[in-house]
Amino acid sequence: MSPLNGQVILVTGAAQRIGRSIALRLAKEGARVAIHYSESEKEALATAAECGNAPVFRADLGQVAEIERLFFEVEQHFGRMDGLVNNAARFTRIDPLEITETDWDYIHDINLKATFFCCQQAALRMMAGEGGRIVNLSSLGGLRPWAQHAHYCASKAGVIMLTRALAVAFAPKVAVNSVAPGVIPFDFHDERIDRLVAATPAKRAGTGDEIAEAVLYFLTASTFVTGQVLAVDGGLSQR
Repeated sequence: MSPLNGQVILVTGAAQRIGRSIALRLAKEGARVAIHYSESEKEALATAAECGNAPVFRADLGQVAEIERLFFEVEQHFGRMDGLVNNAARFTRIDPLEITETDWDYIHDINLKATFFCCQQAALRMMAGEGGRIVNLSSLGGLRPWAQHAHYCASKAGVIMLTRALAVAFAPKVAVNSVAPGVIPFDFHDERIDRLVAATPAKRAGTGDEIAEAVLYFLTASTFVTGQVLAVDGGLSQR
């Protein structure tokens, strides 16, 4: 029997792409998955159906009040929370000389601010109970600089340091770790992605399933594993 059998795990941004891959894998492992989405209702419902008709929760994570409502509703539905996967994120490409305050806030409101307040809400519940595990999705962009993505890189570097700080703050009951995906293109390709794939030592792009495998590790590992960042990037972060 999987150690996740019966565990309640909320996955943010679970409707599509990496979030969908994570939700499907956790459901396969017997977890009781809570599917969060913001705008992609159709896709969220499809993912939920494949997760054994998992419940779906809508929330705008850019608003702290919405985050608080989301966690309240998940707790009301399941009566507990054992794990959180902070996957929801935004990504844009803008010349740093042209980034506006709106551009900056658009990225950081979800990538960093929402990640923190979701961690806070999860930890409040986990620390009042039997503990739990939090996995934050960071990025290769949080480890290596991308000139046209300064705002995104800053947000994901923030997620990495946030993970480390909260691992100390929430110990010993809650383990907090991060998975940093490399190039995971799904159905999208452009010249930049092709260049990154060519530079990847593994000589290929990664898959959502490979990211889900890393998330699964942190959700099932000993709580002695905390504050860590695992790059799943085919070795690209080592170049």
